[in-house]
Amino acid sequence: MAASTEGAIKARLESLAFGVPAFRDGPREGQAPPFIVIEQQDITTNQRASGDFRDPDAEVTVIETLTVDLIQHARLKAGPRVARNAERYGLAETIAVALHGCQLPTSPVPVTAIRVRDIDRFPIAGNRIRHSITVEVHRALSRTEVTPA
Repeated sequence: MAASTEGAIKARLESLAFGVPAFRDGPREGQAPPFIVIEQQDITTNQRASGDFRDPDAEVTVIETLTVDLIQHARLKAGPRVARNAERYGLAETIAVALHGCQLPTSPVPVTAIRVRDIDRFPIAGNRIRHSITVEVHRALSRTEVTPA
């Protein structure tokens, strides 16, 4: 079991064998592209699904927003004056399709829905391309602390 929703998404992506390592909150020092970074942005109460506030045991549902960033090289040197394209076209969309509507069995709390909200592609900077996939995870608010194994 993962200790966080980020960890559960990391486990899901690594199980799909895209050949791209995934990290929570940033890559390890010196990690070369391509790689994926998963970061939690915020957690908001799901106003439509939350329980009765007069009942302290009612389940509170939240929407956790995460970004799944795919970082790739734009070009690779093929010769002294020649560079070739290195971007894996369609990989960001393939990741989005794999996440949208999936189950997260390793999540520390029950997940009811996963929705991909959008995919942004940022301009090339430092020979790197970044696609940022915004993901909404609908889940119960955790009542207990999860300690990593």
